Amino acid sequence: MKKQFNRMKQLANQTVGRAEKTEVLSDDLLMIERRLENVRLVSHNAHKRMVMCLQGNKKLPLTALSQSMLDGGSQLGDESLIGKMMEVCGEAESKLAFEQSQHEVQLERDVLEPLSQLAEVDIPNILKQRKHLAKLVLDFDSAKARCQATKAYPSAANAQAMAAKVDTLKEEMDEAQNKMEICKDQLAADMYSFSSKEGEYARYYVLLLEAQAEYHRRALASIESVLPSIQSQQDKWTEKPAFGTALEEHLKRTNREIALPIEACIMMLLETGMQEEGLFRIAAGASKLKKLKAALDCSTSQLEEFYSDPHAVAGALKSYLRELPEPLMTYQLYEEWIQASNVSDPDKRLQALWVVCDMLPKANKSNFRYLVKFLAKLALESDVNKMTASNISIVLGPNLLWAKTEGSLAEMAATTSVHVVSIIELIINHASWFFPEDVDFNVSGMFAMPGCPGTPDSEAGTIDRRRPGSQGSLESDTPRKDRYKSHPCNYRHDSNSTVVSASYVVASEPSFYNSSSSYSVSESRKCSVPALLSAVLLLVWYVQNESNSSSPAGHHT
Repeated sequence: MKKQFNRMKQLANQTVGRAEKTEVLSDDLLMIERRLENVRLVSHNAHKRMVMCLQGNKKLPLTALSQSMLDGGSQLGDESLIGKMMEVCGEAESKLAFEQSQHEVQLERDVLEPLSQLAEVDIPNILKQRKHLAKLVLDFDSAKARCQATKAYPSAANAQAMAAKVDTLKEEMDEAQNKMEICKDQLAADMYSFSSKEGEYARYYVLLLEAQAEYHRRALASIESVLPSIQSQQDKWTEKPAFGTALEEHLKRTNREIALPIEACIMMLLETGMQEEGLFRIAAGASKLKKLKAALDCSTSQLEEFYSDPHAVAGALKSYLRELPEPLMTYQLYEEWIQASNVSDPDKRLQALWVVCDMLPKANKSNFRYLVKFLAKLALESDVNKMTASNISIVLGPNLLWAKTEGSLAEMAATTSVHVVSIIELIINHASWFFPEDVDFNVSGMFAMPGCPGTPDSEAGTIDRRRPGSQGSLESDTPRKDRYKSHPCNYRHDSNSTVVSASYVVASEPSFYNSSSSYSVSESRKCSVPALLSAVLLLVWYVQNESNSSSPAGHHT
């Protein structure tokens, strides 16, 4: 108690400046001392935040996610793509959870424990020693002050007692000084040791980043190891939307020759829509059309309810053609189609269109042939359905060929309407010349249509036409490549095909409009809607079709 009183008294005297204070630490030790508290504080905060980033003994969220995915995949089963994906992803998440747990163990061992030792043990011990040294300094200063005070005011009456007191105080001062020196040396050693190990302490934060980098590398490798399997299963899954998907991709994925929407719609129309007035012109109800498109997208064969609404079926077919990323008649051949349609001589124009048609990719040509044969069959019923080849070409032409250059719907219609309408009308009117072979519309066998095994060839047996490249000609069996030499445009098919004169085309055939009248190839352009009228009709149809696409019930355009 007396020693504590002397410390308080000495501290008070030093505070008010009535007593000197012994400075035991050198300047470099004082600098280290000032850093100690800051290092302890930031190390404590960093350790606290790191612990918050770790899950510790709690269940990892990735583990819970993995278990949830695995359970979901088990419930859905292998017949569901979502189930397969959840199962594979659940296993991947499980691996990631394992990597995370290993990462946390490593951080705990290499970073958190050393930081905790530094912030909670090593630096506090040094600071504790510093406080103890401060007390010993006060004891020394107090003993020194009392000794000096006794010597300054000697008492003659009791000289012997005073001498004994001075000796006692001197011994106390020497003892305090000895303890102070020992503590100071120990503190200096610890401070210098801390200063020399500061690089080692800084290494903890480097280890943190290295551990995180290694963890993320392992996690990335784990994910990349399963991605090919996931992508493979995704690519093998055949149930993907048909609308908006490239034709080649859809046919390859479904292993079909004719796109499902084209075959399904045509099969339904062949059964219930051939005599429907205004087919392809009358807009269907938006909800019915949306439902049919969704049903075709999921490849369902349960389409019985749509047989009673041929306008919805025709609308779905138009939508499929319009939503193809590339038109059925291809961007690549757009200029060739336009150039062929500009040929002035009717016979040579047909020959030129045949050459371009034969240049279509195999998938596009097969689907185009299938569609044209159906449209020709539909035009045969024009007396009832009012859909002549001209009308059909007006409403369907812009969905089969358009320019690649971007622009509004009206601009696209205005720039391509005349050419496209004339091209499609000619091909429909001469479908059996362009595609002489019969077509079995029920290609996949998915649909039943009694009484419609194929396309009747209205020209078969009555017309003897020769196409470019045919081995038999009316004049000789030798290919004639000089037939177009007098014409500025030469049309080629390929190195193995022969270009034959348009004079091979017989000049008459039955009309699609009136079976009692004759139809001349040279007069084929006269049967078309005039160019200006075609463009106007096409623009009117597009505007009304777009405005009616969301109406609940269809009406005539």
